[in-house]
Amino acid sequence: MPRPRIRHLALYARRPEELVRFYGDHFGMETLATDKDGNYFLHDGYLTLALLKIDMGGEAPAGMNHFGFHVADIAGTCKKLAHEDVEPPQRRTSPRPYAEYRAIDPEGNWFDLSEHGYGVD
Repeated sequence: MPRPRIRHLALYARRPEELVRFYGDHFGMETLATDKDGNYFLHDGYLTLALLKIDMGGEAPAGMNHFGFHVADIAGTCKKLAHEDVEPPQRRTSPRPYAEYRAIDPEGNWFDLSEHGYGVD
């Protein structure tokens, strides 16, 4: 089985549309998708970058929100994680085009698991 790869990063952003311009102009990233909440999903042909619009009334700071692994076998990955002292991965409650499961590491960092990938292969 191939090694899992980090293929997705998600950042909270105050002005995600400005980051779309910035990463497009300077790094050639292209918009893969947008949604009604003002979130943007960019890609560079390998990595997907989610720019999640901050709700200024919320408590989340700008910056890293989560990252995601592309895995060959979600069931096998979840089974291996069951032996760790962490909450078991959970199926995402809302439909996401890029991740089927959400998990948490021993330090409390969120990460996604996707068997089908992140929109570009």
